[in-house]
Amino acid sequence: MGQESAAPDARRNMLVAWLASIGGALGLRAETLRPASSDASFRRYFRLDAGADGTLIAMDAPPDREDSGPFVRVARLFGAAGVTTPRIVAEDLAQGFLLLTDLGHTTYLQALQSGADRQALYLDALGSLVRIQAASHAGVLPPYDRGRLLAELRLFPDWYIARHLRAHLQDEERGALEHVFEALISCALAEPPVYVHRDYHSRNLMQLGHGNPGVLDFQDAVMGSATYDLVSLLRDAYIEWPEEQQVDWAVRYWELARAASVPVPPDFSDLWRTMEWIGLQRSLKVLGIFARLYHRDGKERYLADLPLVMRHTRRVVERYAAFDGLRRLLDRLEGEPSPPASPGVAGLRRAKPGPSPASGRGEA
Repeated sequence: MGQESAAPDARRNMLVAWLASIGGALGLRAETLRPASSDASFRRYFRLDAGADGTLIAMDAPPDREDSGPFVRVARLFGAAGVTTPRIVAEDLAQGFLLLTDLGHTTYLQALQSGADRQALYLDALGSLVRIQAASHAGVLPPYDRGRLLAELRLFPDWYIARHLRAHLQDEERGALEHVFEALISCALAEPPVYVHRDYHSRNLMQLGHGNPGVLDFQDAVMGSATYDLVSLLRDAYIEWPEEQQVDWAVRYWELARAASVPVPPDFSDLWRTMEWIGLQRSLKVLGIFARLYHRDGKERYLADLPLVMRHTRRVVERYAAFDGLRRLLDRLEGEPSPPASPGVAGLRRAKPGPSPASGRGEA
């Protein structure tokens, strides 16, 4: 990767000075500092050469915008569970700087796009997920509580509908949406809590030769439903899998989780239903977040991912009668007619369905 632009950057200069102050014993070569990646927050990541360690990652998280404390705590928490996370080599939380071990250049998404064995990658990811969940202890992470869930759901009407689509909700539609929100929150709060990464997907998992996968971007971890990270992985916002493949991986996860005493339902159909409902909460949140990233933060690249997230949303709302009000709202927003449900469609909206075959379009 090329060297970073020499344009003035006060934070970068501070980071270089910090690295120079700690670099002697570590063999750091601050002059090799170059961009590694950025994410949807205000954090930035740089790579630099470092003697016997090869390369290390320097994280810049402005303390007035980002609290790096949770990153440090969760990195150690998940690492203690037997999962590969970046090791904290050095830290200066007051300035917002961390020096981390380097988990490489290849995300799961990049590996899959290059033809990597998806089965091997996803079985490793499921194994790591179960290890995280099996290590759960109450009171260690903040709860995924009602307030947090509702705030996330509100991003959908506030940013996706009102700001992105520039649409106005009618009173009946707003009431229907609130009814859906209550159903989704009740579902989430009824689940036994375990550690939840909250962004366990192909852009936050690194392909490794040993200890695969490397797990990143875990600083927002909470205690919540075991199916949250599962659906985040299987119904990724960046890559789409046929539903038959999702079912296969979900069954394998369910078997691993039961063997590790993770609190999952004894009946797979119950796990599948919960996963879909939890996944709908996540999809509505992500639609709002991606719209906000564009309109507030100027990050246009996330707009290309909205159609896939909407397909995930549609798949669930068209399957369960509890979400008929949301289905009608989406029909109106997309300019489609909303016919009465036919017997065939109604048959897909059972109260507690087992896994359904994938549609002919292979949507995830």
